[in-house]
Amino acid sequence: MGIRDYVSSRSSNRDDSGDDDRYVADSMEKQELPIDIESVSTDSGGEDNVFNDPNIASYYSTVYEKSQYECRHLFDPEFTWSKQEEKRVVRKNDWYVTFWTLFMFTALDFDRNNISQALADNMLENLNLTTNDYNTASTINLVCFLAAELPSQLISKKLGADIWIPTQICLWSIVSITQASMTSKAGFYITRALLGALQGGFICDVCLWMSYFFTSKELPFRLSIFYIANPMTAVWSSLLSFGLLKIKTGGLMDQSWRWLFLVEGAFTLLVGVASFFKMPASPAQTKSWYRKKGWYTDREEKIVVNRVLRDDPSKGDMHNRQPVSPKELLRSLLDYDLLPIYIVRFLGDIGTSPVSNYMTLTLRKLGFSTYKTNALSIPYNIISVILMLLAGYFSEIVNQRSLVIMGTPIWILIFLFPLRYWPGSQVNVWGTYTLLTLLLGHAPIWPLSISWCSANSNSVRTRAVSAAVVNVFSQSAAIVSANIYRMDDKPKYHRGNEALIGIAFATIAACLFAKFYYIWRNKQKEARWSALSEDEKRDYTIYTKDEGNKRLDFRFVH
Repeated sequence: MGIRDYVSSRSSNRDDSGDDDRYVADSMEKQELPIDIESVSTDSGGEDNVFNDPNIASYYSTVYEKSQYECRHLFDPEFTWSKQEEKRVVRKNDWYVTFWTLFMFTALDFDRNNISQALADNMLENLNLTTNDYNTASTINLVCFLAAELPSQLISKKLGADIWIPTQICLWSIVSITQASMTSKAGFYITRALLGALQGGFICDVCLWMSYFFTSKELPFRLSIFYIANPMTAVWSSLLSFGLLKIKTGGLMDQSWRWLFLVEGAFTLLVGVASFFKMPASPAQTKSWYRKKGWYTDREEKIVVNRVLRDDPSKGDMHNRQPVSPKELLRSLLDYDLLPIYIVRFLGDIGTSPVSNYMTLTLRKLGFSTYKTNALSIPYNIISVILMLLAGYFSEIVNQRSLVIMGTPIWILIFLFPLRYWPGSQVNVWGTYTLLTLLLGHAPIWPLSISWCSANSNSVRTRAVSAAVVNVFSQSAAIVSANIYRMDDKPKYHRGNEALIGIAFATIAACLFAKFYYIWRNKQKEARWSALSEDEKRDYTIYTKDEGNKRLDFRFVH
């Protein structure tokens, strides 16, 4: 067996795996590479080092040179380090990378979700809009967000995430600020469209940048921390609105919701400018004129690069300014083996989105004031954060994706049924609020679905595209969600809640289908792989033209 067998065995119990094997095979002339699997093991610092075999080290050294990998000068197959040094490096990565990505995502969510607080302050009435107009604006925003996902990822691969992400933040923050001057339906629609177009692709761009610093085993939990921004921003925004919605200065700005857009947009602009200085292009490029010492010592810099390469050797087969070609893009888009995950994400993201979108309007109709409405949205977000982190941690412990994700629609069903059929659910104010809080407190499936999709891509290029595609399905779900609750179904939205019940059952079915599909595909691959002799396996490993997750020595995560 060869290095690819080692990689496939690792990918079966981790959350992000694989690389672009086609690129490696095509970029080198055919040569004899006797690779002994017995020399391959998993410890990143000492004896258990994938590059202990000199043939493997030589092979990938050539690959890194051909790709002009930006950290190739730090590659050292014989380099060792202590566990204490590795822990210190990971802590630095968490401080500089994980928490800054969380901060940037928080900035995005301020500008994406402060519309909820504005609704609680009678924004629709001030602009002479109806709830259907709001649904239309939401749909426009989501369509533009969806359309920007893939182009944004391709731009990020060409320019570099360190340039493109801060540029995105600055541009959309300027649009967010202009919302303070909206006076018409047209202005509302235009600003929502521009926000969607400029924010689309941000998530997958950030995930790509994070992968430069963390091993595949570490990334899923860091993504869970990253996604905390979604529910927690709702908390921060609700608390901030207590002060901002009391500002009245006369004239147009006497409508306090305008101050939300102005102040929070200005905050996001500051984050965008700071991001130009907070995001190095790679672990080997943290030193600059404004950061002379960099993040790491010379030794730590070498540890960061080599531990990532030993975890996933082909992460260096593409430099961080190298775009995805049209042919590679099309191949990744047509990867049918990722479709089960896309379907799960689509159905799972519909979930309770209509309930969440209308939460502030529902609480206002139940008689709560603007300030109480915003305060009452805090508890379910806190519950959601806790359950999301627990789900991510539990998924790593049991090495399951589909079954852990399936827990979310089951949770939703438990509370959707009483919301739909409980006679007093729209009369008993606190009973309704409790049901809504528990219903919306479920664990979101975002981190697990992203890491699941990444793991089953098994290619740098495919992963870059699939991260965008899975978000396209997510935004498609949001478009559907924005039109489930309709005016002719208010105030109890019985028809809408019945649709959500059906979607929850469909999500459960999709999770089970994905589970059995990947088990079946793995059995298919194993049968063909086992039929090969040892020499045939070695030749296949080195010279095959099979790509990514189509390789016989790759096993899908389920």
